[in-house]
Amino acid sequence: MELLGSTMTTTYARPKTSHFLPAISTMASSYRGTQLPLTFNPISHQWRSNNYLRASSAIPSIRQGRDGDLDLVRSNTMYHPSNRAMLSTRYTPDDWYKSNQSNYRESESSRNSAERLRKDTLRLMQDREQLTRRTQEYTSKNIGERLNDIVFWRSELNHEIDNMVTEIAALAEVKRRLERALSETEGPLQVSQECLYHRERRMSIDLVHDNVEKNLIREVEIIKSCQERMRRHLDRAIAQLASNRAAQHELERDLSDKVSAQRIDDRCHHLRNTSDGISYYRGVDRLDPSLSLPESWSKFTDDNILHSQSQRAASHKLRDEIEVLLSTTSNDMWTQFNSANVAFTNRISEIADTKNSLQTHLAKTLQEIFQTEMLIDSLKKALRDKENPLKVAQTRLEERTRRPNVELCRDNPHHRLVGEVREIEDTIHKLRDRLMEAESTLHTLVKTKVTLEHDLSVKANSLFLDQDKCMGMRKTFPSTPRLVGYT
Repeated sequence: MELLGSTMTTTYARPKTSHFLPAISTMASSYRGTQLPLTFNPISHQWRSNNYLRASSAIPSIRQGRDGDLDLVRSNTMYHPSNRAMLSTRYTPDDWYKSNQSNYRESESSRNSAERLRKDTLRLMQDREQLTRRTQEYTSKNIGERLNDIVFWRSELNHEIDNMVTEIAALAEVKRRLERALSETEGPLQVSQECLYHRERRMSIDLVHDNVEKNLIREVEIIKSCQERMRRHLDRAIAQLASNRAAQHELERDLSDKVSAQRIDDRCHHLRNTSDGISYYRGVDRLDPSLSLPESWSKFTDDNILHSQSQRAASHKLRDEIEVLLSTTSNDMWTQFNSANVAFTNRISEIADTKNSLQTHLAKTLQEIFQTEMLIDSLKKALRDKENPLKVAQTRLEERTRRPNVELCRDNPHHRLVGEVREIEDTIHKLRDRLMEAESTLHTLVKTKVTLEHDLSVKANSLFLDQDKCMGMRKTFPSTPRLVGYT
């Protein structure tokens, strides 16, 4: 128990047990290493040894001295009365003896095990050598059989690839013909639309939905229908070409894999224990990189070939359909083209006859207008001629109103003058009515003339559009070989 006011110290002792075996070491630290008692420093709040606190001022001088001086310090420290409790941590002679006996027994057991192992290993080496040789021969035989299978499927793939390449070339040629035929339809379609556009410039009553317009609309519909069918078949051809190339790619990839597998298996088949390039590959036997079994392996290639054959059959069928389509569309467009031309010819003839009739009526109307104008001039002259007689009669009446007194008599001259004035006024009234009627007739004739002239210009414009514009463009319709895709 520590005295009151003294420095607190603690000591550590190794527990004594019967099963403890000390470690064997030749280092000086195994028998020199003693643990000093610790004390608590109230200033720094750390545990320190008593000797550390007592000799802290002397340590620098000891470190600067020689090794002999340092051992002397350690010896004095070891046998200091306050540190004798550390001697209880040393090994006992009993521990040392038990350690030696344990090492002897372990050595004898190891030698016996090594002798048994040597004999078993020699016997095992002989058995495994024979087993390894037989297994290697059997594996080489299996690789050879595998090579035969690969060669067979390679020949099948090569044959199918050649057929697919031929089919792709044939379908590509039909596709080019279809594209050329489709491009050739743009010209007739533009001509038909231009004809409809020009005929929209017809004027007045000639802007009629006649047989020509019906045939042109029908022609546009047929050409667009043919173009739509061509585009659908062109899209199908493009998709079929993609499918064919995809099937060819699968075949070529399968063939490439077969070539690589054949090269690898052929090299493996010729490998011997004395071959160059053999090496260790740790853990490779624990990996299973295989993706298929022999049945699925052969089925994969067989499925590729069957898929390619089905694509070739579909491609051949599509080529036949395109050939029929080209012939059908060419006949349809040519038939409608001829029908539209016949309608144009008939309409042009009708317009020309109508134009001639209009010219005849216009000439007659112009003659009648001339005569009516002369009549109007005569009526106006007659009205002018009645002005002076009316003035004379009215002047007489006015002068006679100034007669004085009883002389202002309603005598016979007065009655005659009144009757004359009324007669002249009635004549002027009738002449004016007749003049108005003549002017109205002239106005009607002029309107008729304008109408005839306008109608004549309309017919001339329609005849120019149909005969010169439309029929002039329709002479460039492509021939049948061009419509079916041949240059």
